[in-house]
Amino acid sequence: MKTLCKLFSQILFAAAILCLSSGCDEDDDGITPDASGQVNLTNASSLGEILVDGNGNTLYYFTRDVDGESACSGTCIQSWPIYYSDDLEVGTGLDQADFGTITRADGDMQTTYRGWPLYYYSPTSDGILAAAGETSGEARNNVWYVVKPAYSLMLANAQLVGHDGINYTSDYTEGEAVTQYFTDVNGRTLYIFINDTRDTNNFTSEDFSNDAVWPIFYVDVDELPGTMDKDEFGVISVFGRDQLTYRGWPLYYFGQDAQRGENKGVSFPRPGIWPIANLDTPEAP
Repeated sequence: MKTLCKLFSQILFAAAILCLSSGCDEDDDGITPDASGQVNLTNASSLGEILVDGNGNTLYYFTRDVDGESACSGTCIQSWPIYYSDDLEVGTGLDQADFGTITRADGDMQTTYRGWPLYYYSPTSDGILAAAGETSGEARNNVWYVVKPAYSLMLANAQLVGHDGINYTSDYTEGEAVTQYFTDVNGRTLYIFINDTRDTNNFTSEDFSNDAVWPIFYVDVDELPGTMDKDEFGVISVFGRDQLTYRGWPLYYFGQDAQRGENKGVSFPRPGIWPIANLDTPEAP
């Protein structure tokens, strides 16, 4: 009996040590809850201002979530635990109206920022978060990026589905594939026109009568995801209006992309005439 009592005492002592080292206030997934329910801005050195929770843990977005729904589930959540607060308070420099909530496919709730679901990063893939202030998840696999308060452009990864309802690959042949491309901050797809030449818009009419079909796109380029190069963007004047260029290609929306994440323009009027803009876009002729 004494031996059993001694053994039981040893087990309790070991459990206490484990509790102290790992944190007994963690939930079943090993995620340290953010009791404050806050999202704040902090300066992350070369990355500039980024969003963190009330404990200083960095928040991330997933390029696969361009449609506003979470594409991270199963084992993905072990490395990228979801962020959710049911009583969110935002810090100075942030707008409460930019935050929302979605119900995930698994039934859990998740907080969003400008329509992008928010995540943490767990380097050990066991739900234990990276230390407060760390940004080691930035550009992970070229699909995970820190959340900034004012991105100029964003990256998305999705299946290309044309205006004709057909799925396309990145070379605009029919098929199933996930392609990365540029969007605005609200997840709206950006395109180039193959008949344009360097820094020259050959589509838009002088009276802008066709602008509703392919609206020209412009934004001041300031904050970008880490794999994008600000120096590759420029600005041209199109009949008195500014248009952003990438590697010399003028950038456009497609008027019939009504929902975030849609990329119907890839098949209009036929595949390859209006390619998506992305990091593989060559220099304009």
